[in-house]
Amino acid sequence: MKVGTMATQASVVLVDAVRTPFGKAGSMYAGTRADDLMVRAMRGLLERNPQLPLDQIDDVAIAAATQTGDQGMNLGRSASLLAGLPNTVPGYSVDRWCAGAMTAVTTLAGSIAMGSCEIAIAGGVEHMGNHPIGDGLDPNPRFLAERIVEQDALAMGATAERLHDRFPHLTKERADKFALASQMKTAQAYADGKIQRDLIPTAARSAELGWGIATVDEPPRPTTTLEGLSTLKTPFRPAGRVTAGNSSGLNDGATAALLASEAKALELGLPIKARMVTFAFAGVEPEVMGYGPVPSTIKALAKAGLSIADIGAFEVNEAFAIQVLAFLDHFGIADDDPRVNPYGGAIAVGHPLASSGIRLMLNLARTFEEKPDVRYGITTMCIGLGMGGTVIWENPHFGKKA
Repeated sequence: MKVGTMATQASVVLVDAVRTPFGKAGSMYAGTRADDLMVRAMRGLLERNPQLPLDQIDDVAIAAATQTGDQGMNLGRSASLLAGLPNTVPGYSVDRWCAGAMTAVTTLAGSIAMGSCEIAIAGGVEHMGNHPIGDGLDPNPRFLAERIVEQDALAMGATAERLHDRFPHLTKERADKFALASQMKTAQAYADGKIQRDLIPTAARSAELGWGIATVDEPPRPTTTLEGLSTLKTPFRPAGRVTAGNSSGLNDGATAALLASEAKALELGLPIKARMVTFAFAGVEPEVMGYGPVPSTIKALAKAGLSIADIGAFEVNEAFAIQVLAFLDHFGIADDDPRVNPYGGAIAVGHPLASSGIRLMLNLARTFEEKPDVRYGITTMCIGLGMGGTVIWENPHFGKKA
């Protein structure tokens, strides 16, 4: 008996994306709940798109890497209710560690492409002040006892040192230069007003200063110098190469994105900032977690029928400088290629784990607006325990006059 036919795959678009300013872990957001950060990002997203009928939102997916306490209780549903969405809008939580928000986007995109929903909100939050890395985890002892993974696989900084071991030509000096460039590009983007436009002012409270409003990222260090970076300690290995200066920090923050089928976006008069082409996730040895974006990008490009030469804009999450360098080195891209992270990256602005995937997307969308000669771009990131994720996007402004 024929029970139905598969609908034609819908085109999935990114309508808009925003984020809270990122804070240092337990600093300006020390007195702010994680779920309230998520709610603020969601409300800010909705405020920027008043033409969106809230009762037409079909689903919400919110990610967190630590899903306990103020990051628990099914954030997808609880944050939706707190943000004022109608009771009829369902929601669920996502966990793929650092790629949580990216996975929220791709999972909802699959639903939109299949036709089971038309409008959805994806998001991610991490309050690393309230939930330090590893907080509450209980790794199965078999991982180490049976040598399923080496000890280094459970410490992200140690996996970055192993990448340096694997690629000795990717030196600490190159990593420090890349880190300095991230700080300088971020400072320039702030000076040009390019980052602030996607930041949602967010209430913050500290014991010393009381209540305030966060309007800019707290982590950037625009006075960074190469000399200063060269003197930093290497906490993961004596005489190592990974330092606090060439790594992302521990941070608090949230991101949110509005996704839709292209037909629904056009019907409602919603903007289209990027069109999803395809996506892929891949696994690598957990001990070299940072190499994950290489196979996930190879996989995504193959699915799209594209080559790396077709990609005109890159947003690569800077968990560690060596991780980005390994990606660039594989594809023959220069360390200082201007197509890569033009507004700086996580080394400067921070990496609140599960939130970062959407930060990459909102930056790429802004590059698409500025560069109508670029047709395709990617957002990619490494993921703990040996994975990578890549999303390929098409520029809706391609071929139009700037």
